[in-house]
Amino acid sequence: MDRVECVVVGAGVVGLAIARRLALAGREVLVLETNPGIGMETSSRNSEVIHAGLYYPTGSLKARLCVPGRDALYEYCDARGVGYRRCGKLIVATSEAQLPKLRAIQAQAHANDCHEVEMISADAARAMEPALSCVAALHSPNTGIIDSHGYMLALQGDAENAGALFAFDSRVTGGQCSDDGIVLQVRSGDGSEIEIETGLLVNAAGLWSVHLGQSIAGLSQHDMPTAYFAKGNYYSLSGRPPFSRLIYPVPEPGGLGVHLTIDLGGQARFGPDVEWLSDVSQGIDYRVDPKRADKFYHAIRSYWPGLADASLQPAYSGVRPKISPPDAEAADFLFTSHGNAHYMGLYGMESPGLTASLAIADHIFGMVPGG
Repeated sequence: MDRVECVVVGAGVVGLAIARRLALAGREVLVLETNPGIGMETSSRNSEVIHAGLYYPTGSLKARLCVPGRDALYEYCDARGVGYRRCGKLIVATSEAQLPKLRAIQAQAHANDCHEVEMISADAARAMEPALSCVAALHSPNTGIIDSHGYMLALQGDAENAGALFAFDSRVTGGQCSDDGIVLQVRSGDGSEIEIETGLLVNAAGLWSVHLGQSIAGLSQHDMPTAYFAKGNYYSLSGRPPFSRLIYPVPEPGGLGVHLTIDLGGQARFGPDVEWLSDVSQGIDYRVDPKRADKFYHAIRSYWPGLADASLQPAYSGVRPKISPPDAEAADFLFTSHGNAHYMGLYGMESPGLTASLAIADHIFGMVPGG
């Protein structure tokens, strides 16, 4: 049986950032990933937005890590040549009844040290984006977009250059706590199985982090969260969009509403919506139902009346790894050792996980022994 100082399970953006941070500190690191490559689940199925840090409750981990993570991410992209654009975002109220919510978001943004976020009039918003319809808007100049795959490749390169090893097609099927570590059962793509003992297991398995935590015998389960899965469907726009900034409606339960984002190539996409999945035991169906676009037209036309009929087509979908049920307030990130010095679990790693990833890595490094 092999023994490795640190094992990170999950090669999504957060797992990659943590592996990089541990390796740069001189720790021996092995990354186990069930898929054949990096970032093939949540990290590659999102809006690729660098969030400014507006919405999250003051003092929460999401609020505390998003703003420094955002700043660190912009600096990292500059240093490593990762593609991004600080394009800005408008959060729009499309009726007078939404104005109190818009003011509440501004107050929350200022409480989170996003003092650059300002309320602007409908005329000012239309001066920025002439195709927009609204009664008022919040302008967030520090919101941006990123080449998320380029970013993850840079993290992987940094980790490997610092000595980290990656094992793809390697599924952790269970584990057992011992006095001096955790023994993991790992199944490779060819069906062979090995055991790996580690002095530190970082569970960054994203969608499956709760399942992994539950599979480790001897790990206390008293504060293990319940996993929920919220699928978000995206639709792309045929033709070039008349917008240069991201356009967001006021948030809705489970997500931030059907918003308009633009990728670095100028292509517009809309989404995600919120589709709660009740059973993922047989895997996740990422197909996008074309019929769901019918509801998108109504939502989008509330802020872009000029959206033409038959201009949306299915693009892709992703799933948010929730630890709060439908209709409940979104839970904060949960980082816990369950009282075991050899374990660190990361649960509920939804947005702003990508934006905050470098700050999350620093935070987790400070929580683990030797950090």
